[in-house]
Amino acid sequence: MQLIVNGERKETSAAHIDALLNELEYEGTHLVVAVNYAVVQRARWSDIQLKDGDEVEILTPRQGG
Repeated sequence: MQLIVNGERKETSAAHIDALLNELEYEGTHLVVAVNYAVVQRARWSDIQLKDGDEVEILTPRQGG
């Protein structure tokens, strides 16, 4: 299936958010994920079924000055 992840087309076999994060090698606990512009609570990452063409944004906090 094809998704748009952070503005780039990606081919994936992941059916859920947690599987997508694992496939893309995202680690850590400080992530926010939105699917089609709706933020998804971490507790629901394994419940949300991804569909072909979905837009996924994965955000990580950054520090700067």
